[in-house]
Amino acid sequence: MTPREFDESDARIRPSRRTRPRSKDRPAHADAISALVTTVDRGRTTCITDEGVIVTAMKAREMGPKSVVVGDLVNLVGDVSGTTGSLARIVSIEPRRNSLSRTVDDAAKMERTIVANIDQLVIVVAAANPEPRRGLIDRFLVCAFHENIKPIILVTKTDVSPVPDFMHEYETLGVQIATAAIKSDSREVDLNKLFALLNGKTSVLVGHSGVGKSTLINALVPHADRVTGDVNDVTGRGRHTSSSAIALPLASDLSPKEGWIIDTPGIRAFGLAHLDSNRIVAAFGDLYEVVQNCMSNCSHHEVGCQLNEWAAPNGVANIERYARVTSLRTLLELKDSNPPTLD
Repeated sequence: MTPREFDESDARIRPSRRTRPRSKDRPAHADAISALVTTVDRGRTTCITDEGVIVTAMKAREMGPKSVVVGDLVNLVGDVSGTTGSLARIVSIEPRRNSLSRTVDDAAKMERTIVANIDQLVIVVAAANPEPRRGLIDRFLVCAFHENIKPIILVTKTDVSPVPDFMHEYETLGVQIATAAIKSDSREVDLNKLFALLNGKTSVLVGHSGVGKSTLINALVPHADRVTGDVNDVTGRGRHTSSSAIALPLASDLSPKEGWIIDTPGIRAFGLAHLDSNRIVAAFGDLYEVVQNCMSNCSHHEVGCQLNEWAAPNGVANIERYARVTSLRTLLELKDSNPPTLD
């Protein structure tokens, strides 16, 4: 039998893994509609469209690892009817004007965004039971000044105890101090001036467990039905009652013109290692002008820092200026310190 002669037609050419080149073009989604994210829970996002339709959506794969948080303005495609069982897709997120973030791991400076697009950061503290903790207040203020968010300290349970004296020191930083008399036995809230403070704004409530955040939410938004908790008499700490952030409308018709109030879960640690010190200083207009004459890479704690001369011109201490400089330096020290445990 004559052996067969092989030629080029016998050579097997392995086909490429992709028969069609992958296109880098992405859909334009010209028909996408805008919506506000009100809550995110286990991969499902609840949004409210401009027409007031409540839509459940999930993040499109093409968005990659980019996270969606409460307060984001997103673009939706797919089934946006809002009917039971429907599911839309979030295809893009509008640029955020600001955000509230914390460092989860100070060593790695891992940043986690909690909420976005905020007008006011309402730091809720109790006058007593539990006692206010200055470290947490300062850390929230650092983030507020860094992101150009208006900070407000809201002191609750003023019917039980007066406002602590150290709270008034924050007024030198331009921080507004408000009060709300939450009665511990009946959970009633004095809403005088509180509606005027929040109306027309997007406000996020933050603070320790047990200070009355959920009670405030229920008083401002009666249909919210947020679970309230008590303070442990032994530890003096509150019990976590909120498991995820949620935005609730101050108006019953879901109109954003009346304002939104965002309730946040208890935060066990609030690190600030991801922040830029220069932006913190820039939040204080008069102090920022002073430090422009400092030496390069000044830590603003050194002997030759211009803040020293500004706080004590010609060696004579100015009490108001000294208080402002001390507060600023405290905030800068907190940025690089380990976050306290907030249990």
